[in-house]
Amino acid sequence: MSEIARKNLFLNGLFAAFMFLQLTVLALGNHAGEGYLSTERRELVYYALQVFVILGFLVYAGTDRLIHSERAQRNLLCAALAVFAAGTAVMLFVGTGSLFYLIVTHAVMPCLGYLGGAVYHRMSVETAVGEKTARSMGIGCAVAIALQFVLQFQWGATPIMPVFVLASLILLAVLLLRRSSGSQLDKQPEPASKTATPRQLLFACLIAAAFVLFTSFYNGYIHHLQIQTGYTDYNVYTWPRLILIPCYLIFAAIGDWRQGKLVPVAALCIALVAMLNSVLNGSAGAYWLNMCLFYCAIAASVTYYNLTFWRLAQRTEHPALWASMGRILDSALVLLTGLVHLSALPSAAVLTLNIGGLAVMIVLLSVSGGFNLTDEALPAPSLLSEEDTFDRMKEKYTLTPRETEVLRELVLTEDKQAVISERLSIQVKALQKYVTQLYRKTGATTRSGLMDLYHNTMLGR
Repeated sequence: MSEIARKNLFLNGLFAAFMFLQLTVLALGNHAGEGYLSTERRELVYYALQVFVILGFLVYAGTDRLIHSERAQRNLLCAALAVFAAGTAVMLFVGTGSLFYLIVTHAVMPCLGYLGGAVYHRMSVETAVGEKTARSMGIGCAVAIALQFVLQFQWGATPIMPVFVLASLILLAVLLLRRSSGSQLDKQPEPASKTATPRQLLFACLIAAAFVLFTSFYNGYIHHLQIQTGYTDYNVYTWPRLILIPCYLIFAAIGDWRQGKLVPVAALCIALVAMLNSVLNGSAGAYWLNMCLFYCAIAASVTYYNLTFWRLAQRTEHPALWASMGRILDSALVLLTGLVHLSALPSAAVLTLNIGGLAVMIVLLSVSGGFNLTDEALPAPSLLSEEDTFDRMKEKYTLTPRETEVLRELVLTEDKQAVISERLSIQVKALQKYVTQLYRKTGATTRSGLMDLYHNTMLGR
């Protein structure tokens, strides 16, 4: 298997595993309080869970910013994985009608956000070095949705669900804890300014919020109907959910083309059609059509904000935070529109809000270059060349020429020490001594840590 194919498989698997776990856990969380809490209290629980997910994303961003020890970061990640795995097992095997289930659900959600922060941060790093993350996101989402649909079409009727959850947990843990190698570093993006401006970040947030607005009304509306009918007459896991699969695959096809310049236009077209969601509620047929529009809008908004913030994140001072900003905004707007009971507003009022959001979106896209199909609207960060990167690391960490040679072998190949020592014509013990010196001088504790330093130096950080 080629290095490019291996990297694509790595990213596809990483995002598919996380998305499947996220969809599964959120579906399980929707049943918290079932059987003993009133409809109003269960809706409050739903919105409280959104707060806990946001907190998880923020905690990851904070630890990435404040904790510089690679070992400490890995330990925190392992802890989040362990708590998430234990909590998910409880949610799978314990009845929903208990206070214990409710408590466990609230403990799992911050871990979900923390793991999501790690995945989104990784995707932004891979985007910065030229990987096709739009394709990986689209394929990963499509696989996760198809798998979840098959396993959760009739809740509780599929005993193999725990098997797939366990497999996804193992895959996610392995891929998150294993630092990827072999990035397509020879694909140098066009030179661009290093730092994203406050104006770019503000416009990205406002446009993403406007996109999410088109799904917020229906999100609250359908969730209210689900709780009222006990997930029988109305259920988000019925056939219209499959509309997400072709939508995500379409965005996967265009997302990496010309640095995603067609994504804003495609997302805007879907938002225009999705405006009908405020008036299609009068019959069963209208309901199903509304569901299809809802899922098209979800795919459009998620793709837009993910790709936008992944491309901007590495050009900010807080990349871990901005990589997840789209997902944070999504949960925050779901919370906000739920608390103000947007779904209870008259259809005319909701349609007015949608039109206003659409107008704001068009203006912001125009001003920010979202409709510019010739110039780079979202330029990638400028990267140092391979030689310049090693020269900078040599100077920064006062490396000897031989240590620099060893460093090159460690970060650019996956070869074992015996192979590297033979290629450099030195003894294995001598190579181990150089590796120890590299760890001491750079502060890294593993080979993957050296790779992270190399990628950060290439990004000018």
